[in-house]
Amino acid sequence: MNLTEFLAKRIHFIGLGGAGMSGIARIALAQGANVSGSDAKDSTVLSALKTLGAQVFIGHEASNIGGAEILVVSSAIDQANPEIIAAKTKGLTILTRAQALALLMSESKSVAVAGTHGKTTTTSMLTVALQQAGLDPSFAIGGMINRGGTNAHLGSGDIFIAEADESDGSFLAYKPFGAIITNIELDHVDNFPDVEAVNRIFIDFVGSIQPGGFLVAGIDSPGVVNLLAQIKRNDIEIITYGDSADFSISHISLQPTQSHARVTKLGKVLGELSLTIPGNHNIENATAALAVGIKLGAPVAELLSGLNKFSGAKRRFENRGSVNGVTVIDDYGHHPTEVRVTLETAKRFAQSGRVIAIFQPHRYSRTAMFVEEFAEVLAIADRVYLLEIYAASEPPIPGVSSILIANSMASDKVTFEPSMIDVVSSAVNEAKTGDLIITLGAGDVNLLVPLILQTLEEKPEEKIAP
Repeated sequence: MNLTEFLAKRIHFIGLGGAGMSGIARIALAQGANVSGSDAKDSTVLSALKTLGAQVFIGHEASNIGGAEILVVSSAIDQANPEIIAAKTKGLTILTRAQALALLMSESKSVAVAGTHGKTTTTSMLTVALQQAGLDPSFAIGGMINRGGTNAHLGSGDIFIAEADESDGSFLAYKPFGAIITNIELDHVDNFPDVEAVNRIFIDFVGSIQPGGFLVAGIDSPGVVNLLAQIKRNDIEIITYGDSADFSISHISLQPTQSHARVTKLGKVLGELSLTIPGNHNIENATAALAVGIKLGAPVAELLSGLNKFSGAKRRFENRGSVNGVTVIDDYGHHPTEVRVTLETAKRFAQSGRVIAIFQPHRYSRTAMFVEEFAEVLAIADRVYLLEIYAASEPPIPGVSSILIANSMASDKVTFEPSMIDVVSSAVNEAKTGDLIITLGAGDVNLLVPLILQTLEEKPEEKIAP
C-alpha cells in the first residue's frame, strides 16, 4: 500500500485520543482522509479532532468500525478489543501506529528522533528550529509543543520530523532519510531483557536508514558509543555531538531557569546556544537539533534563534504555576536516569528552596528492575512521596510495589502514600515559600497538579511562610 491508497480508504483509529494516535489522525485529516476513531473516554484532544472532521466514538464497540476499510491500532489496545475482533472477522487491513505513520512519512524527506531519553524534547526543538528557519516541516510528536499547542502538523515543506519510540521495536517501520539517537540505556524491560537486546534493536534501526542518509548520534552516552563501534554501514553519514564530537559543546552555563553553551563544528565556532529552559540535557538535545537542521540546509543563525524561542514541551519540566511562592512543576520522567536529571534540574531551579517530589512509578516490570536505582536518584529531592505503581497495560507482579523503593530509602525522607488525595494534602502541608513541588511519572500523576495549585491557594498564609 502506498500513501495515496492509504489516504483513499476510510481509516478507523482505536485509541484515537492517545498522544501518538491523535497526531497521525490529525495529519491524515489534513490530507483529506476519511477518519473515524474510538477511545475509552472523551477528552479535549478528541473534541479537536471532531472539529477537524473526524467521527469519534466514546467506548469500544464492534459497531464503531462500520464502513471502515483500515484499522490503525495503538500498542496500548488489548487484542480482545471488540473492534479488533470485528475487523479480523471482516478481514480488514490492520496497521500499527508505526506502520500508519511510516506511510504518512513515505513521500517526505523524513527524520526520526530516537533514544531512550529526550525524544519528545529533541523532536520538538528540531521542529521549532526548522519552523523559525521557514522550512515548515510536517511533524508527529508524542507530546505537545508548548509554543504551538499541538503534537502534529502537515507542513508545506518536504521535511517530516517524527518521534521514534523503540519500546516495541515498531520504529523499524519508518525507514527515515535521517535519524537522531540521543542515548541508549536499558528500559522497557517488559520487552527487552537486557541492554544488549536494546542495542540490537538500535542496530536494526540504523540499518533502516535510507542509503545516502545520515545519523546524528550523542556520544556522551556509553550505549551510543558502543552502538557506533558496531555499525558497518558506509552509505550513510554519521555525525556526532557531545564532548569531543563533530558538534562539540563547551562554555556551559546552567542557571535556574535557563541554560547556555557554545557549539563548535569540527573546530569552528557556530555560535552561542541560549535556551529559556534549564538543564544540561537540554543543551545536548538542542545540539542534536542544530546538527540536523544544518544537515537539512537551514541557516545556523535561524536555527539558533528558533532554539532560543523554544519554551518546552508538555510534561517535560513543565512549570504549571506558582502560588504563595511555591512553584509546581510537572515532568514525565519515569526511568532512573530521567528522574536523576529532572531532580538535579529541580534543585538548581529551587536554589535555596526545597524540592518536594511526588513520584508515581510506571509499570511493575520497570519498578522491579530498578528499585535500588530509583531509591538512589529520588534521594536527590528533599522530601519524597511515593504513589503506588501505575500499571499501564501490565498485570501486577506479586510482591512488586512502590513500598520496595520506600524501604530502600531513609525513612525520614520518604513516605509511601497510595492515596492521590492524601498525597496532595501531605505535599502542600510540607511546602513553604521558596519550595518546589514536582509531580513525576508517565502515568496519571499529572492530574494532581490542578488540585495541588488549588490546595496551595487555600492554605493559610501563616502555614506557608518560610
